[in-house]
Amino acid sequence: MAQPRDDEKAESRRIIERVERETDGGASLVGRTSDRLHKHLSADGVDDPIEKMGTRIGRILGFLITTAIVGWLIVYIIQGG
Repeated sequence: MAQPRDDEKAESRRIIERVERETDGGASLVGRTSDRLHKHLSADGVDDPIEKMGTRIGRILGFLITTAIVGWLIVYIIQGG
């Protein structure tokens, strides 16, 4: 009878550890999102310096253009078209 109880405890510990890993230790959604955005815009995964600079410029321009379009759309909708 002791065997199933030990298996349940081990499985519970495994599940709790997995949830802690997946939630990144309780970090907030905003914090994780801002870290991810920062890593994406700074081109952390690129090794070549020239390619890294081009990637940064392209990603930052894309982010700024997207932000401007969304801002324009919000103003357009608020003004009633």
